[in-house]
Amino acid sequence: MSTFTRIGIMAEVRERLGLSKGEARDFLNVVLECVTDTLVRGEDVMISGFGKFQVRAKLQREGRHFQTGEKVIIKERKVVTFKASNKLRKAVNIRKENN
Repeated sequence: MSTFTRIGIMAEVRERLGLSKGEARDFLNVVLECVTDTLVRGEDVMISGFGKFQVRAKLQREGRHFQTGEKVIIKERKVVTFKASNKLRKAVNIRKENN
């Protein structure tokens, strides 16, 4: 199993859209900046046919240190969650069945 990286995405964009390396890099950077800025403002990002990114607040809670078992307080924080669209889930499952 491999990971699709930023460089891999830029190469794919270059190939599919016939862009230069710099244009593909700029394109990807703008898209990611738009997504990031929207999430920082606390707004959801929904990409039709792909899924929805949301910022969710997690309250402070008690946890345990994984090595010592000692109780620790986990501070409240915000996390980004992703929920895949039905279309994406179906596509992943179809490809999984065919492999």
